[in-house]
Amino acid sequence: MGALGLAIAPPKAAPVPRKGMIWIEPGALVAGTPPERLPRLVDEELPGEQLILKAFYIDALPYPNEDGAIPLTNVSFSQAGGLCGAEGKRLCTELEWERACKGPNNYVYEYGDQYRADRCGTGLVPGMRPSGLLVGCKSDFGVRDLHGGAWEWTSSLWNRGDRTALITTRGGNAVDGELVGRCANSTARSPETVAGNVGFRCCAGDKNAIEVSLEVKRAPRLSAERKLDRVLLRRFLKAVSEKERSAFQEIAQFEPVNLWRWHPAGNDELTLFGGCTTSKQPKCGILIGREARSEFLGWAGSGYRLATLHTAKSATDIWLLGGDEKGPLSRRISYHAGAVSIFDRELPGRATKQQR
Repeated sequence: MGALGLAIAPPKAAPVPRKGMIWIEPGALVAGTPPERLPRLVDEELPGEQLILKAFYIDALPYPNEDGAIPLTNVSFSQAGGLCGAEGKRLCTELEWERACKGPNNYVYEYGDQYRADRCGTGLVPGMRPSGLLVGCKSDFGVRDLHGGAWEWTSSLWNRGDRTALITTRGGNAVDGELVGRCANSTARSPETVAGNVGFRCCAGDKNAIEVSLEVKRAPRLSAERKLDRVLLRRFLKAVSEKERSAFQEIAQFEPVNLWRWHPAGNDELTLFGGCTTSKQPKCGILIGREARSEFLGWAGSGYRLATLHTAKSATDIWLLGGDEKGPLSRRISYHAGAVSIFDRELPGRATKQQR
């Protein structure tokens, strides 16, 4: 009887409304991005951990929190905190900001799980526009303009790796809107930063103490190993989807010769098998996978020559060298936010890729 009584007990009374602020109910935040979801910045985001946050208030719009106003920018971290304090408020923590963005259903973007540039005007260099102009840029909690305009100061230190003297900002805009427009995205800035694309919004109520804390492990960019892990190779081959299998038939007789470990970003390691088929006219190349999830990421052909790999200026790029009947062959393999792009042989005015 007691348990039944608890189940049908009336909900707690609604909080006292605060002008211009949204009440964010207590609940679960799936913080960061689960490993199986891309794009994902593995060295900057939690892996989809479920955290329980207390209730709090957040401004509906960026400061000065007025419809039609241009958000205030060119303020440092301490100046932003002082302006919130003058109104009896405080800066939001980054996880409070993320919860307000993801809503009760923990969407990837404030408006849902599929990217739509038109909702918040993302995919552009950050620029200021009047608050509330894009009515579709709103989370299910009713918080508006979280993306598409200025980056917003939070009260959270950048607790990722050893860069702990920096402050986390959220929101903003950039050319890569699909990546930056996610509720889990963040950037690190010096607290003294004063910029035309950095502003803030305020929160109120008891501060949620829980914060992001992420260990970042880094390793040599590209290293060769002497021992071939054939068990891992079989796991990669097993992970090839039915759709990919028809295109993958040409290397069904793939025989590995080399193995490399590629670390294009902190906390992420890719395994690359180099080899050729055992057919009369062998085809050579690199098979790419992620051991942590037994995931096949792609095949980069090197023609009839056993592939060699070379690092590029950026840690997120490597070059594959090989050759075929047309002569020497080179192609770029690029990593971005967890995905791998394999570029075709580069010719003047032409660059195409396969992405996974």
